[in-house]
Amino acid sequence: MLIQSRQSEPTGTASQAAPSAAHERVYRALRSQIMHGELAPGASLTLRGIGAQFEVSMTPAREAVRRLVAEGALSLSQSGRVATPDLAPDRIEELAALRALLETELASRALPRAHLALIERLQSINGVLSDAVDQGDAVGYIRTNLEFHRTLYLRAQAPAMLATAETVWLQLGPTMRKLYGRLRRTEAPAGHRAIIAALRAGDEPGLRLAVRTDVTQGLKLLAT
Repeated sequence: MLIQSRQSEPTGTASQAAPSAAHERVYRALRSQIMHGELAPGASLTLRGIGAQFEVSMTPAREAVRRLVAEGALSLSQSGRVATPDLAPDRIEELAALRALLETELASRALPRAHLALIERLQSINGVLSDAVDQGDAVGYIRTNLEFHRTLYLRAQAPAMLATAETVWLQLGPTMRKLYGRLRRTEAPAGHRAIIAALRAGDEPGLRLAVRTDVTQGLKLLAT
């Protein structure tokens, strides 16, 4: 009887793990799409459509949507309509202020660990960002722009603060797609060059100003 009991455990564990793994996969993929602006503001989603896209049943799709709604990445109306956020100007202004508060502090904490290898890595990322601008690749631009900031902020060794900043990026993802179209960029952001220069000089006030300007300047266009 003991042998039979032990043999039956893996089957039950596997059956419970499979839905969990499926929902995590859907959640991560949708989260990435939203954060990187692959979906426009106000885009409607359906559980059936999500299930078909990721080849999963309704349950993992529903669980993924539930988590993203809790994070503010999706909205759920009383009628059950699921959509990406279409943010009002006051909400954009609030999130821009949050970015300024969080990201200047993260950059400041990263500065003592901003060695030459980090600065060279940031310059390399900025080169990829310039390529995305040349190609008119909005999603590539947003993805690489966030990689630039995340690479710097990881040196802050402040995981809770960075996780909060990423939640703000998530809520702003579709709005950043809209902003990219409005800006019509022809080169990588000047703010990135100012950030790199401040890191090289060990200039904390200059770094805080460069980060604050970089993360809020564009969003102000949509909040006015």
